[in-house]
Amino acid sequence: MKKTGTSLLIILVLFSCKNTSKVDSSSISTSSSKFPSDVIPFMDKWRILLGDGTKSDDLVGFQKEDFFYVTTENETDWVVYKTPNAGITSKTSSNTRTELGEKRHWIPEEGGKLTATLKVQHVSTSGDATAAAAYSVVIGQIHSDEGHENEPLKIYYKKFPGHTNGSVFWNYEINTEGDNIGRFDYSTAVWGYNFADVGSSPTKYPKEPEDGIALGEEFSYEVNVYKGIMYLAFRSKNHKTVTFTKSLIQSEFATKADIPEQVIRVYANREKGGGVERENAYAGELNYFKQGAYNQANPKSTKSKIFGGDIVKQYANGSYAEVWFKEASVGSGVEPEQE
Repeated sequence: MKKTGTSLLIILVLFSCKNTSKVDSSSISTSSSKFPSDVIPFMDKWRILLGDGTKSDDLVGFQKEDFFYVTTENETDWVVYKTPNAGITSKTSSNTRTELGEKRHWIPEEGGKLTATLKVQHVSTSGDATAAAAYSVVIGQIHSDEGHENEPLKIYYKKFPGHTNGSVFWNYEINTEGDNIGRFDYSTAVWGYNFADVGSSPTKYPKEPEDGIALGEEFSYEVNVYKGIMYLAFRSKNHKTVTFTKSLIQSEFATKADIPEQVIRVYANREKGGGVERENAYAGELNYFKQGAYNQANPKSTKSKIFGGDIVKQYANGSYAEVWFKEASVGSGVEPEQE
């Protein structure tokens, strides 16, 4: 394991709980003797990209100080995914990530299943409140590896500065028919707001969501794709369980008249095509799961602070995302239980 030095570790210990609710730092310790694969043993099924550009295809016995490691809180082990607002990104994104990518690829008709129990410990404290992605982190995805390489699912957590509660929502990217002129996401709230609920000015935030999720509050999600249908379930001790069903092989957005007002409003500057989707959506396209911390804050689209790209300074000044997972699984899609 490559070490990044003691100075960054010291700052990590001092600031890892900044903006984290209901956490006693005296109950938290970083484990150097346990690897993420010791806590969540599915790591052999994934590869990873870290916020400093580190990549690995072998995650059994792998960790990286200050990015991907194990921490223990009240005798419970958690896998930590941490990434700054600015670092080394993938070739197709402006956002950093410390995120797993599934090695197995599957088509929606074959399906797959991803679960997680987690809590978000931190999101960027800087940004433009009118930018939909500001102050948010993606904690789970389905990503297409063919066609336009769009994303049938992105699960978000977002919290505005000064609020105690944040929002959990999920986006479906319309798999545009013909040329891909840019993304068109339709967003659905789970707890709190959806992607389209933004501030009225760069520094003015919406009212705090009454049914939101706080930093440090545990919740879980289940993504089950079975015979082309995506079944989503979100659970939390203090919230009502919420479920959704969405076809990935039959479009709801196949004509201009089908495009939701939310999509038209959010992407008003993209007239050509208007987000019309091919009739069979993602049918037959290779997909794979992603999980971890995909930080949506960046200096370009969300005007988030990056302190010259210095990771130590970003960690010390709230310019990062941090997500803890204590349980997760990945495998084949299963027939959903009849209610």
